Amino acid sequence: MNMQAMLRQAQQMQKEMLKAKEEIDNTEFEGESSFVKVTLKGDKTVKQVEITAESLDKEDIEALEDMIVIAVNDAQKKIDAETQKKMGKFGNIPGLF
Repeated sequence: MNMQAMLRQAQQMQKEMLKAKEEIDNTEFEGESSFVKVTLKGDKTVKQVEITAESLDKEDIEALEDMIVIAVNDAQKKIDAETQKKMGKFGNIPGLF
């Protein structure tokens, strides 16, 4: 196989990887535990938190849901920053992290 054919194959694979990543990023995922349901986008951003505890009033639940979303997203940003700090020296290899 010549070099140009290998390069074209690598470029095609890169396009397929980017398309797959975009599909994942646009998908929503739900996690559930007891009285809590969390919806995340494929890029790990929290979209929604639902709490179904009858002992709390509606305003308390909504405030708690908002605080959880903010805290989880903040933690994920810190994870991304630490990952970049430690893994950035290896270059940006798609699919690695």
